[in-house]
Amino acid sequence: IDFATRKIAKLLKPQKVIEQNEDSFTIHTNSSLRNYFVKFKIGEEFEEDNKGLDNRKCKSLVTWDNDKLTCVQKGEKKNRGWTHWIEGDKLHLEMFCEGQVCKQTFQRA
Repeated sequence: IDFATRKIAKLLKPQKVIEQNEDSFTIHTNSSLRNYFVKFKIGEEFEEDNKGLDNRKCKSLVTWDNDKLTCVQKGEKKNRGWTHWIEGDKLHLEMFCEGQVCKQTFQRA
């Protein structure tokens, strides 16, 4: 992600909606800059198109790690993925790629 996009993204207050139906999940992330949607089933690898984010395609696998949803992505970048978990009324997201880590916290509306 380029420098200008990172600077703008820091100012945004995205809305995240996670829907669960048994082992199937849908995650919507909406902001005034970009919207992103991903749908997956726990334990099943799927092709993910990160159009609107970093415009990369990768193979993703989401699993439970205790009470955290953890995604490992295989593609042109190494050691890439994310982890979601809830503490109290906050949703935490930690994204990682090639040794870099980005953390976001969402407040329940």
